Amino acid sequence: MGCGANQFVYAPAMNKKLDHIENWIFDLDNTLYPADVEFFDQIVKKMNGFVSRYLSLESEAALHLQKEYLAEYGTTLSGMMAVHGMDPAAFLDYVHDVDLKFLKPNPTLRENIAALPGRKFIYTNGSKGHARNVATHLNLFDLFDGHFGIEDGDYVPKPKRAPYETFLKVFDIDSTKSAFFEDNLRNLKVPKDMGMATILVTSNEDWSHEPEAARPAGADSKADFVDYITDDLAGWLGENT
Repeated sequence: MGCGANQFVYAPAMNKKLDHIENWIFDLDNTLYPADVEFFDQIVKKMNGFVSRYLSLESEAALHLQKEYLAEYGTTLSGMMAVHGMDPAAFLDYVHDVDLKFLKPNPTLRENIAALPGRKFIYTNGSKGHARNVATHLNLFDLFDGHFGIEDGDYVPKPKRAPYETFLKVFDIDSTKSAFFEDNLRNLKVPKDMGMATILVTSNEDWSHEPEAARPAGADSKADFVDYITDDLAGWLGENT
């Protein structure tokens, strides 16, 4: 990549240094579209309602538990499965049945993803159906060679290493020729350890109500396993690939 693994570089300081990349891997929520509290709050509220009914808890207690599981297990779903033995199918169907009107297609992003050399993938901690619905709404889904949801990793979420390994195996991907785009800082540590280029997509939204370890990254986020930072994915792709 032209920089050491411990060198932190802000985009576009290293433009044109990704010539070796053959696989472009994108997280979905708050990455392929700008982080939007209104949109994501729909999912949070639906998770809260599901947890509340499933465990017969008041809404406030369910929300506290939901955030606790998100921080400890990577997703609320993983916590509910691990602690309560919940079947994930109904949960995923319910929480991802949301209004997409808040999300606007970005023609420049479509153009720049289409122009990327090599294969493109979506890898989300949400369901495959959610990935398909959102990416289709954004007029991007047809550009991707494959999409990987949490069910494909046996419901083990990022940032645990196992699902990343499964993802690479499913699509026969060489990690050292790959770039990973993600809004959650902690989810880039494993890709970097695997030899990928890492790009953090930041947000100016106020996510202080979310657990610190699980919230989308802000512009001040820094880590030695991040190679690039941008708050404009479409623009960054146009300048750096």
